[in-house]
Amino acid sequence: MDKNKSKEYADDLIDFIYKSPNNFFAVSTLKERLLKKGFEELKLSDRWTLKPNGKYFVSKNGSSLFSFIIGNSYDASEGFKLICAHCDSPSFKIKPSAEILTEGNVLKLNTEVYGGPILYTWFDRPLSLAGRVIIKSEDPLNPKTMLVNFNRSILTIPHLAIHFNREVNSGVNISKQKDMLPVIAILNNALEKDNFLLNIISSELNIEKENILDFDLTLYEFQKGELVGYNQEFISSGRLDDLAMVHAGLSAFENAEAKEKTSILAIFDNEETGSGTKQGAASPVLRNIMERIVFARKGDSEDFYRSIDKSFMISADMAHAVHPNYPEKHDPTNHPLMGKGPVIKIHANQKYLSDGDSSSVFETICKMADVPCQKFVNHSDMLGGSTLGNILTSQMEMRGVDIGNPMWAMHSVRETACVDDHYYVIKAFKKFLEL
Repeated sequence: MDKNKSKEYADDLIDFIYKSPNNFFAVSTLKERLLKKGFEELKLSDRWTLKPNGKYFVSKNGSSLFSFIIGNSYDASEGFKLICAHCDSPSFKIKPSAEILTEGNVLKLNTEVYGGPILYTWFDRPLSLAGRVIIKSEDPLNPKTMLVNFNRSILTIPHLAIHFNREVNSGVNISKQKDMLPVIAILNNALEKDNFLLNIISSELNIEKENILDFDLTLYEFQKGELVGYNQEFISSGRLDDLAMVHAGLSAFENAEAKEKTSILAIFDNEETGSGTKQGAASPVLRNIMERIVFARKGDSEDFYRSIDKSFMISADMAHAVHPNYPEKHDPTNHPLMGKGPVIKIHANQKYLSDGDSSSVFETICKMADVPCQKFVNHSDMLGGSTLGNILTSQMEMRGVDIGNPMWAMHSVRETACVDDHYYVIKAFKKFLEL
């Protein structure tokens, strides 16, 4: 274990997450990193001319990204190596006409829950707003997009004092509509309520508010992640699920060299809500990109079908480490531990993509990279979640494995992972791309 390199990756992950307060900014950060490494941006609407060993990326909706390194084989049916992850995280989205004025001219915002956050962890936190703003253009079918990040603490969701609810520590029901609305300001005049959001967005972007058509804004915890633990062995941050796997894939991919198979880093949006969008894993977006790569290399449909059969996918989404206070929540004989390496996810009813064949492939890759590996199976009395792998195979019948790094408090506003595990999974991804 290279402790210096391990900490370097962990610090870089914390910086990456801080620059990526939501899906749109995650893609923007990915683009910036890839461009610095010599990757060329393509447009889905353009005709592609791809060069052998070329490095490219393309985005969809500004919230998903697909990067690829063209293989050096002359056979268009050689196949693909894929690392897949997602860049969205549970949060709260600002609703239209969101301003609600309360007693004392206290202004709160109407929100809708995105995904499945642990709600009470969002109380009494310094929060900010980020997202995309849609701007008028000369083409009504193609408005312009700008990103906005207020990048400072401008909201909080205040909890009710214990004096008004003596049962609060015994567990209470939380109303998403009543309890979870963030406070943003005390207004001097009730008239300031009208168009408050448009006014602060236009001020932040230095544009006329009349030119703003719409926006997609979400809350995020403003406090930057940090290393914690007596030996600095843990990473404490928001959005580790799944930006830790996005960052790990990027760290391996941005310096990778072309091999016989074409390598792909696929970062999807909307995994937390089922992936059923044009930029999600349930759409044909990845299949279409792979097909275009085969065709651009002078292959045909038959070559594409053959390439699918020769491909292998690693679906990377964070996994559950055994909780020190709740070990009984896990399977009796399979206990993924912090600091013991990436976790293969297994499910008898195929909520996960992994099977004996694909698990063996990933275990072999880990051994070649000198990386420990673990396995996760749900406690049989509890329902687990699902992830990208089995959704993607509804589009393409591809071999693959679902993996992720062990973590605590998944979907909390602040999650915990292990420094060593992040180093391990990057090493495994690098080895996979070297094959």
